[in-house]
Amino acid sequence: MPNSPRSKRKKKITTKGLRKMKEEGEKISALTAYDCVMAQLLDQSGVDVILVGDSVATVMQGLDTTVTVTMEHMLYHASLVRRGVERALVVGDLPFMSYQVNSDEALRNAGRMVKESGVEAVKLEGGQVVCETVRRIVGAGIPVMGHLGLTPQSIHKFGSYQVRATTDKEADEVRRDAKALEEAGVFAIVIEKVPAALATEVSQSVNVPIIGIGAGAGCDGQIIVSHDMLGIYTRFHPRFVRRYAELAETMRDAFEQYVGDVKSGEFPSADESY
Repeated sequence: MPNSPRSKRKKKITTKGLRKMKEEGEKISALTAYDCVMAQLLDQSGVDVILVGDSVATVMQGLDTTVTVTMEHMLYHASLVRRGVERALVVGDLPFMSYQVNSDEALRNAGRMVKESGVEAVKLEGGQVVCETVRRIVGAGIPVMGHLGLTPQSIHKFGSYQVRATTDKEADEVRRDAKALEEAGVFAIVIEKVPAALATEVSQSVNVPIIGIGAGAGCDGQIIVSHDMLGIYTRFHPRFVRRYAELAETMRDAFEQYVGDVKSGEFPSADESY
């Protein structure tokens, strides 16, 4: 496959490399992973950024929100992912209440994420309210990715997963927050579930890459949850997710065939026995 993404760019992706991609107009691809096997497949596919998201709560733990994820959960999954990656930039989510109390605690937890799991950057949610924290973490040499728009850790405040920044007031907040995060030192910002025109405007107004999720094609890159785009997680299908496969159905068929073969005695065969 000479023209496939996996045949291109073997060089390690860095935060500086992402900035260069934005400057050169090359779109940034990002997906989530929570284990080593998925991380290896993503890395081999040519994806630029792998996020160990606190979405592990809904995708892997069967929960309804991300707010119950702990630092220990994130450290465990991030360490699994990091083992499977050679080329992509690996970013670990800082979970709810691991950075909101004060900047000292945030710095300690960001340091744990990098030191104990091996990720190369951390992500946290919020705008101007977290800028002091961002400065502390970046000042310690840890790259930070921001997250604006729909911020899932604030779901109990929002009350729903509806599109954000549809009012002039909230759109202005997103604009100001993006600028503030850039000045605080983030290397990129995820913007989730905001109108496409606003996300495009923000992308053009800051020098750091804007990674969209449900924010239109005008962003500098895109991220979605791998289990969503593979059709493995099927509890709901967000409008912004394109299903590139329907693996849940394929997996169920394989499992059912295995059960039938065991029940009938067709598995294992002589060739599959010692």
